[in-house]
Amino acid sequence: MPRGGGGSVGRFNPFMALLANPLVRRVAWHTRRITRAVDRRFFISLAEGAAVFVAIAALLVTLLEKPWTVSFGSAVESFGKSFNWAIFTILGQGDSGYVSTAGGFVVSWALVLFGVAIVGTITGALVALVIDFLLKEGQGLGASGYRDHIVVCGWNATARDLIAELRSDEYKAKVVVLAELDKNPAGDGVYFVRGDTTSDEDLRRAGIEDAAAALVFPSQPSNEADMHSILTIMAIEAVAPGVRTVAEVNNPRHVEHFQRARVDEILVTSRLASRLLARSALYPGLTSLVTDIVSGGAGSELYRVELPASYLGLTIDEVSARLRGEHRATLLAVSRDHQTFVNPPTDFRVQTDDDLLVVAESLGGLAPLRPDRAMALSGQAHAHEHTHDHAHEPA
Repeated sequence: MPRGGGGSVGRFNPFMALLANPLVRRVAWHTRRITRAVDRRFFISLAEGAAVFVAIAALLVTLLEKPWTVSFGSAVESFGKSFNWAIFTILGQGDSGYVSTAGGFVVSWALVLFGVAIVGTITGALVALVIDFLLKEGQGLGASGYRDHIVVCGWNATARDLIAELRSDEYKAKVVVLAELDKNPAGDGVYFVRGDTTSDEDLRRAGIEDAAAALVFPSQPSNEADMHSILTIMAIEAVAPGVRTVAEVNNPRHVEHFQRARVDEILVTSRLASRLLARSALYPGLTSLVTDIVSGGAGSELYRVELPASYLGLTIDEVSARLRGEHRATLLAVSRDHQTFVNPPTDFRVQTDDDLLVVAESLGGLAPLRPDRAMALSGQAHAHEHTHDHAHEPA
């Protein structure tokens, strides 16, 4: 039930829902693109020419069909009726009995042909718009129109595996791939935008300003690809600073540069793989266990969820017991602000705005961390890093 004067809050608005539809937003983007490219003076001249043609036709019919009188008002009235008849004739609704002379019939036929030409022109223009829309969409030259989606910047084997993982996950997030490729590398179900990941215009076509997260992948295993990824992150931060960014890094030596670009999370795949292999050598079976946890296939998976309201103020042991008993979930860590507490002490108590990292077969009754919460935490982390950097500057 709404409280106070908030009766209209949350009310479904079908018009706003229609405007938020991705297909409608794409059509609107293409319409604006075509409108900007068209010379308006051409249409003004075309409209003026059509008006002159109709006026001349009405004048000829008035001269040929209607007897002139000494009254100027009568002549103007006759011309007005003829002009109205000419308009309806073009639209296919004119009175065929309005004219009776040979000259009147010729003018009538000319108006009919003019109307057919106008209908043909409009139909051709609409068909051309549809074809242009389909061609541009197929070539990756459109705009996604999504909200709260994931933007994949760049393409490599990791990105391909990511798409497969997201397709099997429970979150059902929309995915947009932005890459300098000729065709969609991700296949059906993923929107493709062909362009430069460092371009503000191409990022906006991918819907970066309305995205929930941006994942940046190097196109090649080289230092130059890392530099391009850093430029991509800087472009994203300039266009949409509130969007959470995650980057895959080729060279561990470049991590510092990525941090200066204010990326939210960094994944050095080579370092992660080497550490996992080292631990697996000491503890056999660890690789398959970690792979099972982080994958979206059968078995338990890794989730970041919001703290249930009834858990507020409980100790870490009480939270673990209730998660296990009520949701069949195992608690791994607690995230507070921009810090993660793994295996905290027994006197640790959860607080408001904490979120949990758990392992479970499914979300069940747990709520995943909302995109707006994730972006807010990202902003807090940026602010903390900014303050930390200035604290070390010389006075």
